[in-house]
Amino acid sequence: MATKTVTDQNFQSDVLGADGPVLVDFWAEWCGPCRMIAPALEDISNDLGDKVTVAKLNIDENPDTPARYGVRGIPTMLLFKDGQPIAQKVGAAPRSQIQQWIEGNI
Repeated sequence: MATKTVTDQNFQSDVLGADGPVLVDFWAEWCGPCRMIAPALEDISNDLGDKVTVAKLNIDENPDTPARYGVRGIPTMLLFKDGQPIAQKVGAAPRSQIQQWIEGNI
């Protein structure tokens, strides 16, 4: 399953209203570390498939949601479960670390 794009408009339904856990990657086009972890997130999305939805939110195009959750630096990954943020990871990391962090929290 490929990563999903979320926006300020569909965040409520696609993330907060989702059935299972959702990892939201807050990123921007100009962010080098964000681009570095993008392929890892695609792979994790494919590997974990049904266990977690991996979503990406561009902070430049959607400023309301990052402000609501206090996102100050990117990349920031927030893991949501049952409509609530349950874990946060800031900064780039190797794929194995990101995947372990996700699996440890879902």
